[in-house]
Amino acid sequence: MTGPAATDISSRVLTVPNLLSFLRLALVPVFLTLLVTGEDAWALLVLAVASLTDFLDGAIARAFNQITRLGQLLDPAADRLYIFAALIGLAWRDLVPWWIVAVIVGRDVFLLGLGVVLANHGFGPLPVHQLGKVATFCLFYALPMIMLGQAFPELSWWSQPVGWAFGLWGAYLYWWAGVIYAIETVRVIRLPRA
Repeated sequence: MTGPAATDISSRVLTVPNLLSFLRLALVPVFLTLLVTGEDAWALLVLAVASLTDFLDGAIARAFNQITRLGQLLDPAADRLYIFAALIGLAWRDLVPWWIVAVIVGRDVFLLGLGVVLANHGFGPLPVHQLGKVATFCLFYALPMIMLGQAFPELSWWSQPVGWAFGLWGAYLYWWAGVIYAIETVRVIRLPRA
């Protein structure tokens, strides 16, 4: 392709995808409040709305060439906040152990440290690795499945085992991707300077 392609990244702020991302971020405290208070069905509904806005903002950004730097920051931030909110809400109610929260949050703290190391060497963040995307998908699938069993106990006989299987696999892959990011960080900072 030649000329301005669909891969152009804008510095605009007020775009439809960014507004959808802001809406998704604004729903995080609503989701957490509903989850902590045991309103699991309503929390699942908010999560479904947030997931729909996540899908729409990406589709609109690509279709109408509205990919922005802000959107590239907001989208993964919203994803992480929903994972953290679900973990904290479920752990608060003793539905998941706190060590799961520590494992997943610890990995993101680890990546934050890698980001600081990269910045100190004059590099930006590393591109998202496919394994990290798979891990995030597993966690995105696992936590609602655990919530589904709480909201509708008659479904818990299958939603809980499936949720836990995806959750444990997602936590493992999350750290595996973290190790890959660490190896890549070491490789990048050892590159000779031009």
